[in-house]
Amino acid sequence: MAIKSMKPDRTTPLFGWLLSLIAWGFFFWLARFIRPVASGKTFLFSFSWAPSIGVDLSFYIDGLSLIFALLISGIGGLIFIYAGSYLSGKPLRGRFFLFLIAFMLSMLGLVMADNLILLFGFWELTSITSFFLIGFDHEKEESRSSAMQALIVTGAGGLCLLAGAILLAMVGGTPSLSELMTRGEMVRSHGLYLPILILILIGAATKSAQFPFHFWLPNAMAAPTPVSAYLHSATMVKAGVYLAARVNPILGTTPQWEYLVTGMGFVTMIIAAYLVLISSDLKRILAYSTVAALGLFMMLIGMGTAVALKAMILYLMAHAFYKAALFMIAGIIYHETGIRDAQGLGGLWRIMPITGIAALLALLSKSGIPPFVTFIGKEMVFEATLDSALSLLLTAGVFFVSVSFVVAAFLVGFGPFFKKMPDYGKKIHEVSFSFWIGPMVLSVLGIFWGIFNDRTGRWFVSPAASAIFGDEVNVHLALWHGVDIKLLLSGAAILLGILLYALWGRPFRRMIGWGEDRRWFGPEWGYGMLLDFIRMLSRWGGRILQNGLLHYYILFVIIGAIGIIGLPLLELNIKSLFLKGQSGTFYEIGLVIILLAGILQVVFSGSRIISIVGLGVVGYGMALLFLLFSAPDLAMTQFAIETLSVILLVLVILHIPRLTHHSSRLSRRVDAFFALSIGALITILVLMTAGLPEMGSVGSYFAENSYIKAHGRNVVNVILVDFRSFDTLGEITVLSVAAMGVYSLLRLRQEEKKR
Repeated sequence: MAIKSMKPDRTTPLFGWLLSLIAWGFFFWLARFIRPVASGKTFLFSFSWAPSIGVDLSFYIDGLSLIFALLISGIGGLIFIYAGSYLSGKPLRGRFFLFLIAFMLSMLGLVMADNLILLFGFWELTSITSFFLIGFDHEKEESRSSAMQALIVTGAGGLCLLAGAILLAMVGGTPSLSELMTRGEMVRSHGLYLPILILILIGAATKSAQFPFHFWLPNAMAAPTPVSAYLHSATMVKAGVYLAARVNPILGTTPQWEYLVTGMGFVTMIIAAYLVLISSDLKRILAYSTVAALGLFMMLIGMGTAVALKAMILYLMAHAFYKAALFMIAGIIYHETGIRDAQGLGGLWRIMPITGIAALLALLSKSGIPPFVTFIGKEMVFEATLDSALSLLLTAGVFFVSVSFVVAAFLVGFGPFFKKMPDYGKKIHEVSFSFWIGPMVLSVLGIFWGIFNDRTGRWFVSPAASAIFGDEVNVHLALWHGVDIKLLLSGAAILLGILLYALWGRPFRRMIGWGEDRRWFGPEWGYGMLLDFIRMLSRWGGRILQNGLLHYYILFVIIGAIGIIGLPLLELNIKSLFLKGQSGTFYEIGLVIILLAGILQVVFSGSRIISIVGLGVVGYGMALLFLLFSAPDLAMTQFAIETLSVILLVLVILHIPRLTHHSSRLSRRVDAFFALSIGALITILVLMTAGLPEMGSVGSYFAENSYIKAHGRNVVNVILVDFRSFDTLGEITVLSVAAMGVYSLLRLRQEEKKR
């Protein structure tokens, strides 16, 4: 529901700088682990949380988790600064930053979690917080639907991940990832290996937008640009890549792993690279190039060689730098011009030279021009594919993706600044320092880590690749390896990309754009059809299950109980449940006869008053039964409730008109069948309970353990608060819901009086 009136947020851009201190605090705390981790050390921080189910707050820092955590916190700090200016004066900005902080903390928890269940918890938190961030402009239908789509797709994958994580913990004998990494052979040889692999890969594929789940990521561009920049560079979309890399020592090195992961990544990057070439919206161009990069990362992880894993880590670092920079530049362009179509932009270099410099640096980085670290990463990717069994196919795929990256870089970083200036219809000026500092720093970092490539390899690439590979991986990076096939492929991709950019335009995109506007097929069409089917099923089920008739509600509850509880009892020997050698006293038998007579009177009487009398006979008979079996408290409660019920029923019946028609004979027979079935089910359950061996007194247990285990001297209070805490919580919840309902009705009545 849209908010009707929202006042502008009066916080200043300095608010973003202050909040960035949270991210910088995590960044500098993590930076102290760079040298120890580079020397081969790992760190485990564990706190007891739920030991009864094997869940601890365990956080593991090694080369892989450290590089992800540094990117999340470091880029997060720049995003906070950027967002402070980008959202200046907009309503609900404080809420936005709250979601952004929660999202950052969830991502940090995810990449450092050592416990599988803890990892899943943070995994779902990233889905929920990203839902709020993508749908932040909730007054727009596009934002709401895109946020819902992202939540449904990633949430469904999260459920698969949970199932896979539980199976993995069962097979491996522990939920600890650091311990499971030493038990990979045991997991891979187990009969449940393939189901575990498929379930975990589905979770990774949905989060990292792998085919056929790739469609949600470009649609998530409905989010504000700071969200897009953060999600696409170092956080949510790389969570699936992180998961695949983390479980590689456990599930990798098998043909199934290689075929599934490599194939999924290859198909994803080819499809996304094609979609880059036929798109014109700046954010969608960058989004599809992100999907292509994610496919490339997955393909390299699936290949699993030391060279492929080194290339993946190095290119992942470079991608985080240039992609966040380009997204922020696209946001600056849209913020100033109000245009996101690449064909309608140009001439901004003279007006926004500082932003133009940052854009030019990010363009060179994405294109893989030396001395940027992307150049080294791209050469290493070619080296990995050339050494593979499918060298021709994989190398051709990477070459095509590299060409599309160059085209995307020029469309965002060159065209808006150096093409002929159109008439924008508004005054445009250079943005403030808070806007351009983020893309400038990230672009310069791409050069810095390329020039000081020895430290890049020793501090980051080698420890992370070793963590994925499961063994020590030595890394030697260099900007120049001489003229070889890798250099020629890299140079050819740049030249062909520039040529395609020169040809890029509506005729070119129309020529190659088969399927660009055809939404009647493909995964996104399938998602829409599935959603429509679920809605139709919900409406159909609602008409049946929520028809407003209490009679049917009770019938559905009875059918559910019979199905869930009764069907498993068919496998038992019912005759063995009856107690042998025991008989009741004459007054017990007489009381049972009275109860049966009251029931028959209720069922077959044609008078409401006589039926109520019969119902009272049954109620008072049950109270006498409680009294005979030493339960005076239950008997007194039953007497009180039964008396009140009979009085109220009689008073109500007096004001109800006589029945004009009765239910059909078929309906009465159906009701009789299910009534007898639920009665038989309850009887069997009572007999099963009575046939159980005698156990010690529950009261003595509470008395003995109230102080020892619950640290309370008042036994009654301890029973209510500790031993029966869920029961008490349920009662409190019911009372709270009832109170809210009463309050809502009172407020509604007040509103009606005002009208």
